[in-house]
Amino acid sequence: MLVIRLARIGKKNQPNFRVVLAEKGSPVKGKFIEILGNCNPRLKTKFLKAERIKYWLSKGAQASPTMHNMLVSEKIIEAAKVKAWRPKMKSQEAKSASEQLKEVKSETPAKAAPKEIPVVIQAEETKAE
Repeated sequence: MLVIRLARIGKKNQPNFRVVLAEKGSPVKGKFIEILGNCNPRLKTKFLKAERIKYWLSKGAQASPTMHNMLVSEKIIEAAKVKAWRPKMKSQEAKSASEQLKEVKSETPAKAAPKEIPVVIQAEETKAE
């Protein structure tokens, strides 16, 4: 399956991306079929070959979620934006741990009621004289 995605080409701390058409299983920095544009987030510049992108989308290529949102914002395609990020596993584990801690705190009573001690009253023996 073909996918339109971003491939980073910038130096350290200087991100610059190519918009490429590649096989889905190929490495991100690996082999690609065609360059469809570029994007520089530091300068906020984008150059996209709209005709070629539309052509490949018509042939069945899929856009990655980030690329899909970029194409929607540039009005190359008309669609709704999609969620393009996934939370990290550590934050999910921390959330579940904090939820479990809240459950444990809510289950423990604030103050335990004092135990009642049974009182035994001994009846006095009456002396009959």
